[in-house]
Amino acid sequence: MVYSESLAARIRQALQGQRGITEKKMFGGIGFLLHGNMCVGAAQTALIVRLGPEGADAARRLPSVVEFDVAGRPLKGWVMIEAEGIESDEQLAAWIERAVEFVETLPRK
Repeated sequence: MVYSESLAARIRQALQGQRGITEKKMFGGIGFLLHGNMCVGAAQTALIVRLGPEGADAARRLPSVVEFDVAGRPLKGWVMIEAEGIESDEQLAAWIERAVEFVETLPRK
């Protein structure tokens, strides 16, 4: 799976100044880890977001949000935001902020 370099650049921009961020190629795309925990990523033109089980369940009720699965296996606590749901920088930043808030609750690795 090829990921959008322009989306990856937008994610980098949105995360600029956030301490503890590293990048790693994963899921056929690129992931952005916060203190060693996967937080957000880019897969094709969609944003992968880690929200935890409750946050992901609530998010799936919103437009442009779909289940995130790897090789046909859904990952609990994760969703994908399709391109139309992250067209503006404000939309993208809001999803990233939600993911950062959740991942900050996890133990650092």
